[in-house]
Amino acid sequence: MKTNYLLLVLVLLLCTTNLFAQEKKVAVSGFEGAVVAGYVDEGGFLNFIGPNISYKMKAGKLMLGMLPSLRYKEDKSAVKNAPILPALGVGLSYNYKHLMLQLPLYYNNKTATQNGCWKPGFGIGYRF
Repeated sequence: MKTNYLLLVLVLLLCTTNLFAQEKKVAVSGFEGAVVAGYVDEGGFLNFIGPNISYKMKAGKLMLGMLPSLRYKEDKSAVKNAPILPALGVGLSYNYKHLMLQLPLYYNNKTATQNGCWKPGFGIGYRF
């Protein structure tokens, strides 16, 4: 339980400070102005790059952060969920000029027939 609190404090500190080396290459951002569409767990998603830690390179930018999303998935069970659900994912995003490539992870909750687990995906998008 103590490790959860320590991790929470560490994340909060990273989200409130800027990290500097000799040049400003690593930064913390609240929103990136990008839209990404992709595929995960037999459904699609539309997400926006949320709070993240980014590393700027010559050719582009690598980001690790949270991904507020809308997930699209058709439920095939007798009692159905809505086809569009809000979700929060986490993952790596790479930006080259206006092109975004993304490797997100989304958590699927435990159900009566499945255990809860993380599902990887792939996305491509545009940065404004």
